[in-house]
Amino acid sequence: MDKIKSYTDLLVWQKSMELVKEVYVITKTFPKEEIYGLTSQMRRASVSIPSNIAEGFMRQHKPEMIQFLFISLGSCGELHTQLVIAKELGFITDGQLNHLTTNHLFFISRMLQNLIKSLRNK
Repeated sequence: MDKIKSYTDLLVWQKSMELVKEVYVITKTFPKEEIYGLTSQMRRASVSIPSNIAEGFMRQHKPEMIQFLFISLGSCGELHTQLVIAKELGFITDGQLNHLTTNHLFFISRMLQNLIKSLRNK
């Protein structure tokens, strides 16, 4: 973290911001009765990922940073579950589910796990 000046320099934060935008676009097509249900839950979970990365970084203490990275990781699991539910309910396609999980969520999860491991080993 010595060369990183801001959380915005972290690739994992940048990628999670891309995911937020995609989740917002996809959930716009959900039924209106889901605005306070699955739509809201998915948007909150996606926003939680970069938000907790940023909050942990700003705390500037390694144990707190790791704690917030774990919260981000938990939000990845939460969002994945919600995406599977959305697929099961017919709100998104197999292609959309695969794109969001493979190209975004699983990639972000691996980056978070590697960052946690790196911080623990310093």
